[in-house]
Amino acid sequence: MAEAEVVGVPASLLSLDPQLQREFQDKVLRVRSGKGTKHEKLTPGVIYLGHIPRGLFEPQIQEYFSQFGTVTRLRLSRSKKTGGSKGYGFVEFESDEVAKIVADTMNNYLFCERLLKCEFMPPEKVHENLFRGSKKTFRKPSHPAVKRYNKKRTTQEKTRMTERLLKNEKQLRKRLAEKGIDYDFPGFAAQMPQKKKNVSNSNLNISVNSQDPTPVCTPTALERRKSQPAEDDEDEITIRLPPTSVKCTAQKTKKTTKLQKKIHPKKRK
Repeated sequence: MAEAEVVGVPASLLSLDPQLQREFQDKVLRVRSGKGTKHEKLTPGVIYLGHIPRGLFEPQIQEYFSQFGTVTRLRLSRSKKTGGSKGYGFVEFESDEVAKIVADTMNNYLFCERLLKCEFMPPEKVHENLFRGSKKTFRKPSHPAVKRYNKKRTTQEKTRMTERLLKNEKQLRKRLAEKGIDYDFPGFAAQMPQKKKNVSNSNLNISVNSQDPTPVCTPTALERRKSQPAEDDEDEITIRLPPTSVKCTAQKTKKTTKLQKKIHPKKRK
């Protein structure tokens, strides 16, 4: 493997070279047996794992890498919003020798149509809080802000919320005015529905000017108009129509004269 790296030829994949597979198994067995390291204390080793395929989470990763050695801690990076995997993580082995062997052999390993990236991390680059909370069972985020926004509120809660928003907006306008910033914006006050003015009964009896398109005619206004004297009677022209009885008699006389003319025509001289 060392000669291949010096020449620049990429090392063959673990799953395609049976000789490298046997060498790797021998190294792992040697480390597990602990020959020459019985009286020495094992130092843990951490590897960086990248290009993790989708569908692999903490239980699957720990089960897969435990065949190489004892996995003490595991950290898979997840999204805080969705809880999905970000595609990289960190695995800590009991022995740093096993971690180095895994990093050398599993790098660029074809796994679920992806090439895994494994790198051994030296102890000085491992942060002390790297595996903080790794032993806790992961829970999907509940999105409390979304639940709070979509919560069904009562009328009292709605009024409190609107009052709080208007109060904060008023304070903001005051702070801007104190700093000499002339900036006008509609804000929440423009979105509030305007209150309807209560019309009193006394205003209902007041008549509108006659020049308006729709003057108000109330009983009190009509009484006032009747009581007031009529002005400019000379200028007004009143046309009185005859009653219906007179019209009927006039029409009947016209019809009778026409019939008489037809019956008794005038003699020509």
